[in-house]
Amino acid sequence: MVDQTPTDPGAHRIRPARARDLAHLAAIEDAGGPQFQDHFGADINPILLSPAPDGRRRADEPGFLLVAAADEESPPVGFVHVLVLDGNAHLEQISVLPDHQHRGLGRMLVEAAEDEARSRGFTRMSLCTFREVPWNGPYYRSLGFREVAEADLAPYEARLREKERELGLDANGVRVVMSIALG
Repeated sequence: MVDQTPTDPGAHRIRPARARDLAHLAAIEDAGGPQFQDHFGADINPILLSPAPDGRRRADEPGFLLVAAADEESPPVGFVHVLVLDGNAHLEQISVLPDHQHRGLGRMLVEAAEDEARSRGFTRMSLCTFREVPWNGPYYRSLGFREVAEADLAPYEARLREKERELGLDANGVRVVMSIALG
């Protein structure tokens, strides 16, 4: 993958995660917990506030990790984790530190993940998300993702949704699988 460097020299760049980046990923993901707490209030499922997996664990899974960082030496302020499940690209997690949100970094991370998945031969990428949480379903729809009907889920997507139901994620709203063509 070629690093994606914005034309604005003060902007962040998207690059593959390096070993030194991995220690930062859980904290980046955990920083989003208060946003879910504010959105769902007292009814929040505790799983949404549980500690995120360690970045080293993410790096050991099949797929890839990309980070957003100010430069080559700076720690990441965001990341995207794409898993390869049953030979399919699945956007498992995207997180950006709250102080760096609303600057286009999430969009840059998703677009870089799409490019990387495409370069690896994938023609589609999926994700699971809350349908109505503003920075979930509506956001992904704005990036071109579309809902996949339950009857049309691939076997790996059906397994992911079953796991989400077991974890109780549906208690906080409708969860859906979305996908985007990478052709």
